[in-house]
Amino acid sequence: MRSVWKWLGLAGVAGVVAGGVMVARDQRRRNAYSPDDIRERLHQRLAEAAGTPDPQP
Repeated sequence: MRSVWKWLGLAGVAGVVAGGVMVARDQRRRNAYSPDDIRERLHQRLAEAAGTPDPQP
């Protein structure tokens, strides 16, 4: 029975580590954009949703 708890504990630790890796990767991807890049993408998505061409600044 002791072995089962050991494996469950190791699986839990592996799950926490995998979750941390996913959060760090997502944060890195989010930090790769400057505020101007994000604003430009949002304006582009809004124009696509409204069915109008993208206004060029």
